[in-house]
Formats: sequence, structure tokens, C-alpha cells
Amino acid sequence: MPPLYNRRPDSGLPASAGRPLVALPLGELLTRVRQALSERFAESYWVVAEIADLTLPRYDGAHCYLVLTDQHTTGRGAELKAQARATIWSQRYQQLAPVFAEHTGQELQVGLKVMLRVQVKFHEQYGLSLDVVALDPSYTVGDLARQRRETIQKLAAQDLLERQQRLPLPLAPQRLAVISSPTAAGLQDFMQQLREAPYAFEVTLFAASMQGQEAPASIRAALDAVRPQRQQFDVVVIIRGGGSKTDLLAFDDFGLAAAVGSFPLPVLTGIGHERDEAVLDLTAHLSLKTPTATAVFLIERLARLDAVLSGYAGRIRELAQEQVRDQERHLRRHAFTIRDTAQQQLRQHRTNLQQRTRQAATIARTELRQQHRALARVRQRLPRATARALAGQQLRLRMLGYRLARRFRRLHRRRCEQLVHHRYHVQLASERLLHRAELRLAQATAYRVAATGAEEVAPSTLPNAVELLRPSGAPLLPEELSAGTAVLLRLPSAEWYARLTAPRATHHSKE
Repeated sequence: MPPLYNRRPDSGLPASAGRPLVALPLGELLTRVRQALSERFAESYWVVAEIADLTLPRYDGAHCYLVLTDQHTTGRGAELKAQARATIWSQRYQQLAPVFAEHTGQELQVGLKVMLRVQVKFHEQYGLSLDVVALDPSYTVGDLARQRRETIQKLAAQDLLERQQRLPLPLAPQRLAVISSPTAAGLQDFMQQLREAPYAFEVTLFAASMQGQEAPASIRAALDAVRPQRQQFDVVVIIRGGGSKTDLLAFDDFGLAAAVGSFPLPVLTGIGHERDEAVLDLTAHLSLKTPTATAVFLIERLARLDAVLSGYAGRIRELAQEQVRDQERHLRRHAFTIRDTAQQQLRQHRTNLQQRTRQAATIARTELRQQHRALARVRQRLPRATARALAGQQLRLRMLGYRLARRFRRLHRRRCEQLVHHRYHVQLASERLLHRAELRLAQATAYRVAATGAEEVAPSTLPNAVELLRPSGAPLLPEELSAGTAVLLRLPSAEWYARLTAPRATHHSKE
């Protein structure tokens, strides 16, 4: 066999007659290369590389083709990039791929750094390639953990891990900006839970892709769409249904986690994972396991607030009822006192009147008797004088009777006027006290008026709410509440007519 490295003669020197110039065919040269590589690299080797290109099997029995690359710095500081083609044959791919996915939580994909055990192969027609005989999932898991750790450190350095926790979560979040895929099963579960709740939620969907490489950019675009409308929402909810570990890798993206951590509204996540916690969950205000758990959290938060408000309303109602009872007792005491005083004064005046009447009658009878005795003395001497005197006395007696009657009527009328005056003041004081008590009751109790929107609202959950109606019993709308409006207060046990002094400003509610 001629030498592998046959050389041409140096310039200017004659060729040796005993060593003629021999050219090798390309096929023979490449055959020798294959033989040399087979002898030199007969074993398999562990290598670390990044997947630059990947062609997965499209059907059973197909092979997996990869392009592996590795970029490192030489001792002189130069960037050196190595690249080689690799093949995972069909039968071996069916063994390695499921194990790799089970341990790492993801499939083989471009950009993934892996450790492979390969055999060096050379073919005269196809060139150098590597046959993959094994994959080490632990190396990829460690690399993903390192990337996750670096992402968390970067977020902590920019104060994005706890910024969301410092935002106050509204007491009653009902205006929801939901970021999810419109076809996601998790979104349907979330909406079903909200529809079954006794509270009204206003949900606005911002569609986004929730898995794959385009998911982080799609979710960030949805957040950018919510940002200019943030005054219209209480919280942002990011939800998706369950999925594999591969689907959840999109939520470890630094850009997406930073966008959530710096968002001006509280962000709730329900990504549908039971064990793993994505980086996105760390930067959100609150992380829940599933979309259903997120809906249950929102419903329970409203239920707790409803229970607290119901307790306050019950306590206010008890205090108001206690004050009304106190005022009623106070009013009855005053009424009894005034009635007793009036009756006592009436009896005293009646006694005085009777005494004066008796005294007047006694005086009149005494004078009459005196006149009769005087008349008897002079009857025989002065018949005419007696007659004239008798007439004069009778006239005087009649005048006295008229005067006495007028005086009696005047005194009686004055006493009646005084009694009417006292009764008016008693009734006025009673009505004032009752009106003040009713006003305090009205100010301290929740009222329910008719809803103005076309949407059906849930009935009030307050068991003893006061219903405001027109005096005719027709529903009273909120825009008709103004000072001076006559209303009918309908309680479970009574109805009162009243007039509004000033409407109380309240938040729009379903009462």
C-alpha cells in the first residue's frame, strides 16, 4: 500500500526514479479515515452539547436527527464553535425519549443542553456523525435548575419577587381581567365556578397562548393590553388547565416573570400544577394550584366580606332596636308624667271651680234671704217700694247670675284651651322623639331599592333589610332618591311613611 501522505517533490529538484508520484482515489482516502477513526475511537464517549437543530420522528420506525453544537473559549481567548450531526436510531429513541421526558419534565427541543453518550461514525458518502446510545437526564435537570436559580436571583436583585405582595388586594375583587386561552378547559372550569357563585363577577378575557415557546410573549402582550385599562379591573388572573412539565417551562421565563412582578395590579395565578411551582408563581401576588381553586378563592373572599358586613349589619340593627326601645320607654315615661300632671292640674282647677261655684251660690242665697227679710219688714209699709226693690233685686240677681255664668264659661274655656295646648305640646314632643328615632333607624340600617340595569341581580342577603318604595307601593329607583322625596319604608313586620332629608351616598351594590 502506498504511503498515506505522499508528497510532491520540492520545487527545482528532480523526481526520484525509484519513487514515482502516486495519487489516491478519494474513496480510498475516506475509507482509510473511517478505518482510522474506527480503530482510534472504538468506544463510546460522554459529551456535553447544545441541541442546535432537531428533527423528531414523524411516524413509528423513523429516526431522530440532531445537530449538536458547543461554543467555548480557547486558551488564547478566541470563541470556538464545534458542530456535529448526531442520530438516535428509531428503536433506541423509543427507549431513551420517554425516560428523558419523565426525569426532566420536557421533550428534546432546540436550545436544550444535554449530556449524551455517543459513538463516532464516519461514512465515505455522508461524512462524520455521532450515534447516540444514551442520554443523561440528570445533567439536563441540573442545567434547568441552574437556569431557574439564576432567573430567581435576577428577579430578587431587581426587587421583583416581593413587589406584587406589597400591592393591596381589594376586599371584594369582582372586576377580573382573565388571561387564558379561550379554548382551555381550565377557563371553562373557572367560569363555571363563578357562574354558580351567589355573587356577580365582571370577567374580561384577554386571549393568550398558554403553552409552547410563544406562550411567554403572548402572555406579556395580554398584560400590555390590560395595562392601559387597569382602572377598570380589580385583579389580573392568569389561568390554564393542567399539563405536563414541558408545558409549564414557559412560566419559568424571566421576561414573563418580570412583567408579572412589575405589574401595577395584583396578579393571581392558577396554572394547574399540583406539585411544581413556576417562577411566575413566585412573582405573582398569590399563587393557587388550579383555575378552580382560583375561582373558589375569589368566591370565599367575597363570602367572608359578606359575612363580616352581615355581622356589622346585625349589630347595627341590634343597637338601633335597643335605642328605639330606650326612646320608647323614655317617651312612655314622659307621656305618663305629662298625663298625670295634666290630670292633677285638671282636678285642682275643677275643685277650685266647684268651691267658687258653691261660694257664689251661698252668697246669692244669703243675699236673697236678706232681701226677703227686708222685704217682709217693709211689705206692709211700702208695698210699691217692696215691689220696686224686689224687681231691682231680681234684676241684680239676674245680672249676677249672668256675670257668674260668663265668668264660669270664661274660666272653663281657658282651662280647655290650656288642656288643648298641653296636649298639643305632648303630641308634638312625642312625634319629634319618634321621628328622630325613625331617622336614626333609617341612617343605621341597610336599604334596598330596585335595580336600574337590565341585568338580573341577586336578591339581598340581608334578612331584615328595609325596602324603599313609593307611597303607592311601587318600586323606587336609585335616581329618584333626593331630599324631600316621600317614601314608604317596608320592614318585615311594619310599614312607615317618611320623607327623605338627604340621600346617603353608598357604593353601587345589589341591595
